[in-house]
Amino acid sequence: MNPSPAIRKVFQGIANRSQMFRMFDRHLQRPDRWDGDATPLHAGEWFEIGEAEHDYMFEILPPLWIRGSMFAMREFLTGSVTSVFLALRIDEKIRYFHGYCDLSDKASAETMRVAIIERESRPVRAMTREERLEHIWSSTADQYRGYADDSAAKAARGKRTIAFFGGQAGSTVRLLEDLADHEIAAKLPVHLRHLPAQAAA
Repeated sequence: MNPSPAIRKVFQGIANRSQMFRMFDRHLQRPDRWDGDATPLHAGEWFEIGEAEHDYMFEILPPLWIRGSMFAMREFLTGSVTSVFLALRIDEKIRYFHGYCDLSDKASAETMRVAIIERESRPVRAMTREERLEHIWSSTADQYRGYADDSAAKAARGKRTIAFFGGQAGSTVRLLEDLADHEIAAKLPVHLRHLPAQAAA
């Protein structure tokens, strides 16, 4: 499953409505979907959305709570993890975000807010290796991404995979985490390929 407890950006750019709904469960295909606690898999994920998407989600159901420029969805994704939507002023512009917060931690929404502002206030646009991999995962169609099954080496089972097309050689499946820099670049949209690298926080 490749769980990560860190707050992490999982999509570059502003997600439209269909992308937003698709990313609400980026891990839909995981083999152990109904087993265990999925909190570490989802908690901390965030991405940017448009104003219309933010307002649409506000009107679906009465929020669980509203705190300043943030509101939480009443329906939980898993355990104590739910969607928190944020309207944040960054560089004198209001921008809109969705994040998954584990509300068993009362500070999680505020921690998310601070992390997003810090990430999006960087003077130079840049991406970490992890952000590049997460964007690839988020933007790849379901039929071209998956999880290593029992035919893979034991250490790889359950890890995320991506299909590569090699012309006459046909397609191959690679572990997402093992992609080399040139393979990552090949999977990214052109406008993201040459952004400077940002060291992970």
